[in-house]
Amino acid sequence: MAKVAFIGLGVMGYPMAGHLKVRGGHEVTVYNRTAAKAERWATEFGGRAAATPAEAARGQDFVFACVGNDDDLRSVTTGKDGAFEAIGSGAVFIDNTTASAEVARELYAAAREKGAHFIDAPVSGGQAGAENGVLTVMCGGDTEAFDRAKPVIEAYARMVGLMGPAGAGQLTKMINQICIAGLVQGLAEGIHFGKKAGLDIEKVIEVISKGAAGSWQMENRHKTMNAGKYDFGFAVDWMRKDLDIVLAEARRNGAKLPVTALVDQFYAEVQTLGGSRWDTSSLLARLEK
Repeated sequence: MAKVAFIGLGVMGYPMAGHLKVRGGHEVTVYNRTAAKAERWATEFGGRAAATPAEAARGQDFVFACVGNDDDLRSVTTGKDGAFEAIGSGAVFIDNTTASAEVARELYAAAREKGAHFIDAPVSGGQAGAENGVLTVMCGGDTEAFDRAKPVIEAYARMVGLMGPAGAGQLTKMINQICIAGLVQGLAEGIHFGKKAGLDIEKVIEVISKGAAGSWQMENRHKTMNAGKYDFGFAVDWMRKDLDIVLAEARRNGAKLPVTALVDQFYAEVQTLGGSRWDTSSLLARLEK
């Protein structure tokens, strides 16, 4: 059992922190910007709620965070009453936020100045993966810190891998989002084409999903897409935030991402249709508007 803090109890962080307590058996302290949510978590899982990130981090072996973006992450780490004010020497900070590689390297350096460790550890698997404790976690950081943190992270994950030094976890998550963007657009166009051709989409997917075209997106999203329902996963607003990070990194490293840039604009069209909170499979909606 370790002493653990978790900062940020959104749709991902709330169940992830729960798995650390219930499945991992750790002593967990939580912090959330809305204090009532932290108190509710503490009541539900039998942990403790802290008033600030610094209070949550004090005396902990591991400190987790899952917040919104780079600025949110800086606020809860190096900002006023941030976790880095109180994090102990030798403690490991694990950041599950999808953020930039730049902020990961910045906070790695800031943690090392405190004698602590920092691992960027964005996740894939969405809300369902968090609730079921089967996320994929892509890590960047030092091997020693990763080896210590991995058994703790496994409380909410089915795959945990060290991708390289600080920032490598975030870069890997960017690749994940690049691949998803192209896959979902292809699936949306395929279903749209099939409907226009008068085919039975269920029969089509039953066959092609067992061949080279098969994917997680096809298996898990085709039914709801075919029904025109888009309330089953990662929101368009969140995907656009992630793709903004991807495209900014591509401008820095010179990568050419024409399909990703195009799909990002397609998601912007979905937002104008009122689909900001629809899931990412809603690319089909813009084809059928």
